[in-house]
Amino acid sequence: MKQTKLFDNDCNVSWFEEALINLSIGEQPGWPDKFGDHFHNWVLINRIQRIKTLSLFSGGGGLDIAFHDMGFEIVECVEIEKDFAATLIENSSDSLRLSGTKVLCKDIRDYSPKHQDIQFIIGGPPCQTFSAAGARASGVNGTDDCRGKLFEEYVRILMQTKPLGFLFENVYRIVGAQDGKPWKQILEAFRAAGYKLFWRILDAADYGVPQHRERLIIVGVRDANEFKFPKPSHGPDSTDNRPYHNAGLAVSGIDTSKCAEGIGGRHGHLLNEIPPGLNYSYYTERMGHPKPIFGWRSKFSDYLYKADPQTPVRTIKAQGGQYTGPFSWENRTFTIEEIKRLQTFPDNYVIRGGRQTVVHQLGNSVPPQIGRVLAASILNQIFGVILPFKIEYLAETQKLGFRTRKSALTAVYKKKADEHIKQNKHVLNKVIRNQKNKSSGETVRYLTNDFRLLKIETSGSSKFNFKFDFNDSQWKVLAWQEIDNSNAFSISIELTQLQQNLLGTRIVYLESSCISSESLLALWKFFEEATRDHTYNDDLIQFFGYYQYRQIANMKMTVDNNLLENNHFWNVISQVSNGLCIGKTLHVDELCDYFKSNKEQLKEALVEMKSLGFEIRNHNTNKQIKTDHYLIPYAFPTLNERSLQRLTVL
Repeated sequence: MKQTKLFDNDCNVSWFEEALINLSIGEQPGWPDKFGDHFHNWVLINRIQRIKTLSLFSGGGGLDIAFHDMGFEIVECVEIEKDFAATLIENSSDSLRLSGTKVLCKDIRDYSPKHQDIQFIIGGPPCQTFSAAGARASGVNGTDDCRGKLFEEYVRILMQTKPLGFLFENVYRIVGAQDGKPWKQILEAFRAAGYKLFWRILDAADYGVPQHRERLIIVGVRDANEFKFPKPSHGPDSTDNRPYHNAGLAVSGIDTSKCAEGIGGRHGHLLNEIPPGLNYSYYTERMGHPKPIFGWRSKFSDYLYKADPQTPVRTIKAQGGQYTGPFSWENRTFTIEEIKRLQTFPDNYVIRGGRQTVVHQLGNSVPPQIGRVLAASILNQIFGVILPFKIEYLAETQKLGFRTRKSALTAVYKKKADEHIKQNKHVLNKVIRNQKNKSSGETVRYLTNDFRLLKIETSGSSKFNFKFDFNDSQWKVLAWQEIDNSNAFSISIELTQLQQNLLGTRIVYLESSCISSESLLALWKFFEEATRDHTYNDDLIQFFGYYQYRQIANMKMTVDNNLLENNHFWNVISQVSNGLCIGKTLHVDELCDYFKSNKEQLKEALVEMKSLGFEIRNHNTNKQIKTDHYLIPYAFPTLNERSLQRLTVL
């Protein structure tokens, strides 16, 4: 496999600068495409022996593009999702990127390789069970979820084919999930298959991708081979401190003349005043906004996130809602062509499906440009090919600085927000919705068994009457049914300063004059409806904050003594409403001690709480919670008609 460079470059430049020179390309818009095209042409011209490669969990083809471009022959792709497989099949046609690749749309557990001459394997199993979203549910499911054990299929296929090496990629959280137990299992399994392992967490932006995306990369090799990871081509850790490939340059030249400005919805107009690089947090007290409308960390970091053209974007998500960024600095959604550039997918790579399906495939993929750099490093070190440029490699002890830089971003964002607020005070009021006039009155609502409070009666719904008085000093809501039992229970909520600013009042009273436990849910749902009408918060969690952070409102529940004496449920719910045991994963015995109950009484109370929309998490709802342990995240009901947990038995 011995080859020579196109020409030698003896100047004192970085390895990436040498690559640009020797491949005859510049860093113009779309340069990653040319990087791949020119290197692939070099492989063909120099008759480099193609490395027979098997692709597992192929997704939309990010790694397949990368390794194909760098001289690997992707003989077969295995992908279970039909839409993803359709994309791979489309691009495996004659003269397209993956021409000649056989695509199998099937479950990896039903797959056995037919090829006996596989030299390398690439791929990464689904990562949802180790994802950030999963981490918010009292840890991650990890290997307790069947998807978290798909690495075992990867190992099985390695043992069947015995290639010289492999590349495994996944989310970086896998390293620390579940106290590191899954990570240890994965390493032990790969080593038992006969491979020496080399791994690092890398940021794609360090390798020419106009996007910050941290991924775990494991390279395994046989026959006592060594492997070192490539030194970054861009950013502060590169040899020449080369600027990151920024989002503005990446999407330059793409026709956006037909793009409509704005994203719609009741929060959409807020995007207009957010400075590039910031998200919803611009409208928080923490960022110095004079009229904050969101709580700090009340939403996900990609909520209303507007990209900065001068920097790489944050991680592009595979799935999200109406307000999930990144959005363009032009106050609109990015086009598919722009997202492909931000992921360094080739312009001519065809992705099948509607917009949502296409974004799902792109967001799930490894950006090809970081894959190309890794593939070139593997080609050079494991297969002995002399490249047309000399890659600089990281020493085993050499650390990268992207995590340190990431931790300093809050201060950077605060400075940017301050500057923007100073420059735009005259327009700030235009984006803040006028607070509704304070009001009072009576109304009727109908509570359904799936936690909805409707204005129209439906089959099986319960009727509730509400009397409300919203003024500058207090909000007061009284609920009753046909029979007035007077003062069954009440909840007082002392609001924080931010919440007072949002609602225009100081304290909230929720009162019920009926002994039905349903009235508790009805009251909370009515209050949720009112906050939705008066603020930008969509639900109670957003108004009060996620349970992982300190509860920021002072709540106190008072229950009639007759209820407390005759029904243990009211004893438990009153203490929960007062904050007892909230946000802590506790053993059943500890809960019994707190609530002065036996296990049977506790179980009955928790079941009734769940029937009222309170989240009660245990091993059945979240596998990472140990048996006989419970987590009550919130002091108020949070389940709705879309909540999967409402169908789970405690």
